[in-house]
Amino acid sequence: MRSKTIYCYFIALILSLTSSNLFAQAEVSSADTLLVGVAGSQPFVFANNVENKGIAMDIWEELATKKGWNYRYKYFDKVETALSGLSKEMVDIVVGPISITSSRLEYMRFSQPFYNSSLSIVSRSDELTLWQKVKPFFSFKLIIAVGLFLFILALVGTLLWLAERKNSPDQFPKDPVNGIGNGMWLAVVTMSTVGYGDKAPVTLAGRIITGTWIIISIIFATSMVAGIASTLTLNSLGDSTILNIEQLSNKKAATLAGSPSEAFLKENKAKTIASNTLQEAMEKLEENEVEAVVYDRPQLLYYIKQNQGKNFYLAKAEYFKQGYGFAFPINSSLVYEVNRALLELSEGLETERIINNYLEKDE
Repeated sequence: MRSKTIYCYFIALILSLTSSNLFAQAEVSSADTLLVGVAGSQPFVFANNVENKGIAMDIWEELATKKGWNYRYKYFDKVETALSGLSKEMVDIVVGPISITSSRLEYMRFSQPFYNSSLSIVSRSDELTLWQKVKPFFSFKLIIAVGLFLFILALVGTLLWLAERKNSPDQFPKDPVNGIGNGMWLAVVTMSTVGYGDKAPVTLAGRIITGTWIIISIIFATSMVAGIASTLTLNSLGDSTILNIEQLSNKKAATLAGSPSEAFLKENKAKTIASNTLQEAMEKLEENEVEAVVYDRPQLLYYIKQNQGKNFYLAKAEYFKQGYGFAFPINSSLVYEVNRALLELSEGLETERIINNYLEKDE
């Protein structure tokens, strides 16, 4: 019985060693023949560039060196094309600025993020033209506000005329046009705290109306004057920069066709102009064909860094934050090893060093 038990243990040990050896051989074999799909834009991917390969490719090469993997690249024009090739198992992994989204997780796997990105807005930083400065004063909302203000003045003037016309006909004539006009004049003088003294209520009803108007106008006039002064200041000193997505409502904004920013712009009621490349989108911005370009923040940062002589403004607002990772087929066994290597690179500050080599710190 004892010999039989020892025999069983011996057989199990042999099988274990054999399976471990086969697994190791399979891993080395897959590593020796890794086909790496590459897609994306600068600064994450520089296609066929010897000096600069890009953030994603540099991180991958550091990772592969650490693991002792051999590989060869297969370049794709677009990220979606590369991911389509991945789903057909044409490549073992896709390297680039691949957004980790819930919809993509249905047919592929991702590594942990090596970069946390977001959507941002770039606009021109030009001086406003004369028309752009005065345009807000011809807006529909301002016209409505002015109309409402005149209506309130007419109402207060009418009430003062009705209260004062019998006891003070010299100030408030029985003629409605002149009487209400004088009432409106008293309301304006009272609201502006000028206090000429040429008109004043003499009846109790007139004084109650005037006193109520004083209290109301203190709040109303202060807010209105402050709003007008603020608009004048901002429009006289301002420029054409876009600070947030709300300012792009019903305005033209360029982005890359098929990118998450395209859907984001449509959700926020912007007039979306699709472009094939970031260069094309930025050229439309320079030529005043669009008000802004909305795309991934790191790509915009890098573009501005490379075009410092141009009047571009990158808004501080960030939207739709997402991580960039490497993509794998749904049944890939490489994910764990890649994740572990990415953690080691991050802990050793290698990832930060690579990123800072391409991008200035975004303050």
